Amino acid sequence: MITIGITGTLGAGKGTVVDYLVREKGFRHFSVRAFLLARIRELGLPENRDSMYTLGNLLRAEYGPAYAVDQLYLQAQVSGCNAVIESIRTTGEVASLRQKGEFLLLAVDADPYIRYNRIVQRGSETDNVSFDTFIENERRESVSDDPAVQNLQACIRLADHVIMNNGTIGELHKQVEGILKF
Repeated sequence: MITIGITGTLGAGKGTVVDYLVREKGFRHFSVRAFLLARIRELGLPENRDSMYTLGNLLRAEYGPAYAVDQLYLQAQVSGCNAVIESIRTTGEVASLRQKGEFLLLAVDADPYIRYNRIVQRGSETDNVSFDTFIENERRESVSDDPAVQNLQACIRLADHVIMNNGTIGELHKQVEGILKF
């Protein structure tokens, strides 16, 4: 089983890379975001980025720095398919996945104004924010010394490949193809 982890900045195109891997390469998608949102709904918490951030950090503090991705990896093993795990956000998650077999970490990034416009267009329950809030959310999730707390910048540095997604979807797909070559 091949596992690809996806990390990157907010609105950079992580989901678009996942969609491509599922559609064109037959990967099965496992989402940390969906994992957390399901628990948020069970707990009756507001479905927003603050709840996801807080719950994710609480789960990692209680059960280990890679709790959500470890749960998703177990689901992927049961499926027997190549897997893409989206929203890798901590160095503990990267370390755990690197120990589990054939693993590749892709990071996706883009200009902040492009990314903000993408999340506005996406319009999910966690994306209805001002540009200032968008930048503040990213700042909050970008750096930490704790392996159980979100640290997007460190995850991006740990990536096997960084994809700059300032162009078209077609250009993004070509970059992914160039990396995978299978």
